[in-house]
Amino acid sequence: MRAKRISRFEFQLLERLWELGPSSVREVQEALPPEHRPAYTTVQTMIYRLEQKGAVRRVKKTGNAHIFEAVLARTTVHKRLVADLLEMFGGSPASVMSCLVETGKLTLSDVRAIERELSKREKKL
Repeated sequence: MRAKRISRFEFQLLERLWELGPSSVREVQEALPPEHRPAYTTVQTMIYRLEQKGAVRRVKKTGNAHIFEAVLARTTVHKRLVADLLEMFGGSPASVMSCLVETGKLTLSDVRAIERELSKREKKL
């Protein structure tokens, strides 16, 4: 079964859970940047959606507050996001790289660093 996609806002909530560790909805909401901070109920709804997607789970209940923790590791979510991005570009890493070059987001020094990483990887194989 295909993993469910994680939205940008859901990713922000996961980032807070990775930083804070097991936390209540209120703690996650208060850890978001004060400017444009969403309402408690919005954060609660999105955490419940992440729970349905299997990205977070309830670990305990303290008073009326449920405590949630991230189930997915940061690297797992990053890999999913990259796979989704590649899919939008027809599965072509070259198309993604070309777009990054055109927008100035990828520099020659970035390419050289990537080449070094690829070289290290080939040596391991």
